Parts: sequence; C-alpha cells; structure tokens
Amino acid sequence: MTMRMDPRRARAGALAAGRMETAGRPGWQTVDSGQVLLAAFAALGVLVSVTEVAVVHPVQTDVAVVFGVLIALGELFRMVMPGNREVAPVAAAGAIGYALLVGVGPEGGGRIAALDVVPAVHSAFQVVVVTAAGMAVGSLPHVLVGRAFRMDAMARRLITVALVAVCFRPLLALGLDWPLLLVLMGMVVVASCFADVLIAAMIRAEAVRARFGIAVRDEISVKAPLCAATSATAMLIAVATTVMGPAALLVFTVPILVTQFAFRRYAGIRATYLQTVRALSRVTEVGGYVETGHSRRVSRLAVAMGRELGMSEEDLLELEYAALMHDIGQLSLGDPIPGGATVLASPAEQRRIAELGAEVIRQTGVLDRVAHIVRLSSHPYRTGHGEPPGPAAEPAPGRPLPPPLASRIIKVANAYDDLVGDSADRDRGAAVLERLRLDSAAEYDPAVVEALSRVVDRRPRL
Repeated sequence: MTMRMDPRRARAGALAAGRMETAGRPGWQTVDSGQVLLAAFAALGVLVSVTEVAVVHPVQTDVAVVFGVLIALGELFRMVMPGNREVAPVAAAGAIGYALLVGVGPEGGGRIAALDVVPAVHSAFQVVVVTAAGMAVGSLPHVLVGRAFRMDAMARRLITVALVAVCFRPLLALGLDWPLLLVLMGMVVVASCFADVLIAAMIRAEAVRARFGIAVRDEISVKAPLCAATSATAMLIAVATTVMGPAALLVFTVPILVTQFAFRRYAGIRATYLQTVRALSRVTEVGGYVETGHSRRVSRLAVAMGRELGMSEEDLLELEYAALMHDIGQLSLGDPIPGGATVLASPAEQRRIAELGAEVIRQTGVLDRVAHIVRLSSHPYRTGHGEPPGPAAEPAPGRPLPPPLASRIIKVANAYDDLVGDSADRDRGAAVLERLRLDSAAEYDPAVVEALSRVVDRRPRL
C-alpha cells in the first residue's frame, strides 16, 4: 500500500485515458443540457417577439433606440462576479426600466394617473426585441476580441426582462393610480429576481453537482445586493423617464454605475487572493517537497467533497484556499518526505508541518480562518472510540470536539492523493478508499470518506 508509482508514467497514463474518453464522447455531450434548454427557450421568445413586432410595426422608436443604446452599453461593461457569475447591472436596469415604462415625458395630451404625459404604448414583445438587440450589439465587441461567450447568463437576463414585461405591460391598460402602479412595479421586479435566482441555482447545481437548496442560498447571498440596486434603479428610470423624458436616463443610471464599480473592485480583490494563494501553493512543488500537481488535485477533490457534503460557497472558497496551502509547512523540513506523502509521516511530524503551515498563512493577516483549517487538518477525527459529540455540544473532559469539517475534508483528500497521485488506475483508487474506510474508526471521518468515494466514482467529470 505504501508503494508509489512512477509519477511520470502515472501521469502519462492518466492523460492518455483522458484523451481516449474525450475522443469517444460526442461534442454535444460536453454541453450542459440545462443551459442549452434555457438558451433555446430565450431564442424562441426572441423569434416570436420579432415576428409580432414586424407584423404590428414598432412604436415610439426614438425611445426604443435610447433604451437600446443604454442596454448595449451595459452589456459592453458587464463583469464577472465571484463564482464565475456574469452580470450586467446597467443593461439589466435599462431593460427592466423599459419594461416598466409608463410614459415618455410631459409633452402631449395623454393623461395617466393624474400626470400629463405621453403614454408608453409599446408591447411586451417590443421590450424583448429591444433588449435582445441591445444585448447583441453590446456583446459584439466581446466576441470580436475573443472573450468567453456566456449564453446562459444572457438568456437568463433576457428571460427576466421578458417576465417583467409580460406581467406589467398589460396592467397599464387598467388605468391604475400611481401608488398602486409603484406597488405593482415592486412586486413584479421582486418576482423576477426570485425567478432569476431559481433558474441560476438550477443550472449551477447541475454544473457543479451541488445541492439545489445550497445553490439557491448561494445565489441569494451573492445576487441579493446587486438585484436590489438594479431593481431600484430600474424603477427610478421608469418613473423619471415618465415624468422627465429620456433625458432622465443620464441622471438615474449613475447609482447603478457606482454600484457596479464597487462590485467590480470586490470581485477583483477576490480574484487576486485566489491567484496569490495558487502561486504560493506551487512553492512546495517547485522546491521538490511534493509531487507536481498535488496541491491542485487535493484542492479539486476537497471542493468536490465539500459540495457533496452541502457546504456553502463561502465555506468552499476557504476550503479551496486551505487545500491549496495545506502542505506549505513542509518548507520547514530539512529532509523532504519521500514523494511529499505526509500520510506516511508520523502523527507528530504531520502536526508539526500543519502548525508551521498555519503560522505562515496567519502572517497574511487576512486568512486567519484558513490558517485554523490548515492547523487542524492533521488532527484525527476521533481521539478515542465511539461517536463524536454533536456540533453544538460542549467538549467532554479528555475528549475534544472533532476538527472542523473543512479540516476533515482536507485530511481525507490529502491522504487519498498521497497514496494515489495522478494515477488513473481505478483498482488502486479502490484499494486506497478501502484503507481509508478501515482507518475511519479514529483517523478519518466516515461521512467524508464516503463523500470522497462518490466524487471518485465520477472523477472524469471534475
């Protein structure tokens, strides 16, 4: 069990197996079916809307062009949020504002809710057409420079706007007063935000194999502030344009621009942290303390196991940081462990490596929780026999609480990769899993080991 394969031969075998699997799989099978279905649904809605508008002819085209330009600019300056989520808050605010538009300025003889304004008579179909056209024009520069094309994100934004338009535009024919219209605006945009969260959660749960409830919670925590800012700005745009005309767009898009700038800085800081941690994790590989790719493999296994066990996205990010840097304490060793396999070292040596690594991480001043996870990743799951106390229980004398879940996950993932490496031999992996199960009486968390087993069974999908 302690014999190790030649890393180069094992790596070559794994790459060959991966190439054979990819070569034998049709290209359409690599595309997520939920994203395809969502894009097809959005495309069908655009096709129907274009046909309807072409038949009845567009109305108030000058206003439509102004909103289309705003949507195009918003798509041009879209950004990527943590979790690889593409958002375009300015475009979304402009499109939803157009869907909620009651009038187009004070000039004219129309009268809506005691305000002399020109009524906005465009249909929900025209809202979809203008939104789709603006999104297409704004996306063109991204396509020309070869940036990634996120069809599912664009489809979700289009469907959200269509939902607002379909729900709100028919209400204008009822001649409702402004207070009631404002209440209905709020209800419609909240419902559209919730629908967007549900759609995004379904796609994300399938893409990363996360539990749907966990995916919904993560989407709400990430999107709630941005959705609130976007919806409020959209309502401001709709009301201000009704009273002041299209010139109001120049004033009321400023808040969402400031919000987008703040979110962009936040996303940039998160990305910088992760890039720094990934670079730091390679120090042990460059120095020859661990096998090439060990930290990356442990990180991927750990994150997949965390999803399997229902961890939130914020906890998964900390888990990824800790898994990438779990072996950094090996830099303190005078003589490297053969193959970097800490699972073969003595318990005292394992704890020393973890303590030193945690101290290095703590010096950053911003990753204290990650340092805590790394420090406890060498501790056994149980210190004796029997079931551990519950998470809210007080530790009994001589029987401390088990390490945090993230620490237990890293311990199992590290042990598995130490004994398997990048080998694609399923028999070898099964033998290591059996060894971990036998050691779960005290050393490894049985639930974590079983999560690893399920992850390994679908490893080609990682």
